[in-house]
Amino acid sequence: MPKASNSPQQQHQGLATQEPFWQRLALTEMDAVQWEALCDGCGKCCLHKLLDERDDLPADAPMELGEDLHYTNVACQLLDLKNGGCSNYANRHQYVPDCVQLSIDDLGGIHFMPPSCAYRRLYEGKGLPNWHPLLHNGSRVPMETAGMAVTSHSCVHDTQLAPEDGLIVLWPLFSGK
Repeated sequence: MPKASNSPQQQHQGLATQEPFWQRLALTEMDAVQWEALCDGCGKCCLHKLLDERDDLPADAPMELGEDLHYTNVACQLLDLKNGGCSNYANRHQYVPDCVQLSIDDLGGIHFMPPSCAYRRLYEGKGLPNWHPLLHNGSRVPMETAGMAVTSHSCVHDTQLAPEDGLIVLWPLFSGK
């Protein structure tokens, strides 16, 4: 009798050695659940950002690659400053119409996202930072310990302070490999 080539142990071993989805799939190949799982929930994308003055472009022109972007300690009104993440993610565009919704089509202009952003890092051919929750069974503790989440720092909502009146953050926007 021929021996089965895919015993339960062999199948289990194969799953254990399979690379994680972010290493084996291109961003364009990920399903919606995988795409959303890449977000570490740091909240840095929810901070208001300031660009240096650009005399040659209208004030509302999108950021261009190579421009200096400064993150402030002023966060979107929907950012949960204690736990991280959007307090109304599903309906956020009703309250914040210009909230970013990353998609495959937007990746060419992703340089406005923080250098630690998984979407940006994977688009640039880098791996996840060593503190990313996907590398720690979903735990935010390594990210917070590294100071990479807004929950690790003092921030205010844009309902309390205008972004141009906030402080430019000096805490790390990227840490880890």
